[in-house]
Amino acid sequence: MKGLGGLMQKAQKVQEDMKKAQEDLAASKFDGQSGGGLVKIKMTGRHEVIKLEIDDSLLDDDKDMLEDLIAAAINDVVHKIEDKNRGMMTDMTSGLSLPGGMKLPF
Repeated sequence: MKGLGGLMQKAQKVQEDMKKAQEDLAASKFDGQSGGGLVKIKMTGRHEVIKLEIDDSLLDDDKDMLEDLIAAAINDVVHKIEDKNRGMMTDMTSGLSLPGGMKLPF
């Protein structure tokens, strides 16, 4: 029974750490860009856009290209947030012996 109790304590600690990490991630700010910095975006860990910057040189260009650059900048920053989240989850669960393919949170 000691093994099960220890596992439950570890799981509770991971849950507490996960909650803190999610709060930290939500409060963090991430930058993304496309077109060599012609389009820049700042987003929170909650995927809320704080700022969008478009270089003046793009305003006279093709609308489709501008839309593609904005989408690429958004995707860039979203991937950075996801990478950070994935890394935090890996760090938190590294001490647990989870079966292959099992992911937290459930």
